[in-house]
Amino acid sequence: MQKPYLQYLSILFSSMLFCSLPQFSTAQDKLTVWTPEEQKELFNYCERKTLIEQQHVAPDKVDAIGQIQYWAILQKQKIQDNTNDTFSTAKEVNELVIKKYKALGLSGDQLKYLSDKLNTGEAYAPCALITLSYKPTYDTMGKPQMIQFIKSKFRKQLIDKIPVNGRQADQLIDAEVWRQKEEQTISKIPTSDFNRIRKTVEMNLMMERKYKLMDITDQQKEASIVFFKQNL
Repeated sequence: MQKPYLQYLSILFSSMLFCSLPQFSTAQDKLTVWTPEEQKELFNYCERKTLIEQQHVAPDKVDAIGQIQYWAILQKQKIQDNTNDTFSTAKEVNELVIKKYKALGLSGDQLKYLSDKLNTGEAYAPCALITLSYKPTYDTMGKPQMIQFIKSKFRKQLIDKIPVNGRQADQLIDAEVWRQKEEQTISKIPTSDFNRIRKTVEMNLMMERKYKLMDITDQQKEASIVFFKQNL
C-alpha cells in the first residue's frame, strides 16, 4: 500500500499539471545581458548541478567545463568589442570549445548535451536555486499574524497529510513564513540587478538548512513544499 505522504504528494503533483502557478519565476531579467563574471556565477548555481547529477560528469571535469565556458564568453565579448586578436567569429570560438570538451574525455552523450547547448547559445537552464516563487497575498500581514493564521488553518492538515508531528508542522510553518517574507523583500530588487539572483540563492540555501534541522524525510519536505504552493 502506498504511504500516505507519497499518495498525497502524487495527487498534488498531478493536480498541479492542470493549475497555473504564475508566482513562479526565475529571479532574473531575460533581457538583461549579464557580465562574464555573472554568467560564471549562474553556471555554478545551476548548470554545475545539472552536469553532475543528470549528465553524470565528474566534478573536476564540470569545473573544467565551467572554465572553458567562461573563456568562451570572454572571447565572444572581445569579438563584439572588436578587440579579439585571435578569433573573428563566435563560430571559431565554438569550434575550439568543442575540441576542449573532447580533450576532457567526456562520453558521447555528455558531448552531445554540451554541443546542443553551445549551438543554442544556452549556457545554463534556470533552476530551483535561482527561482523566486513570490506572490503578494500576505504582504500586509505581519510575520506573527501570518504564522498564527496558517497554524489555525493548515496545521492539522500538515500533520494528517504529509504526515509530520506537531513540532515539525510548526517548524514547517515558521520556515514557510520566513521564506515568504524574504521573497517579499527580494521582489523589490529590480530583475535587471544580479543581486536579486544572489539574494534568492541565499534564501533558498537557508531554507534547505532549515529543512535539515526538522528531522523530516525528502518526501515529507517535497510534500510540504507542494502543500504550501497549493494552499497559500
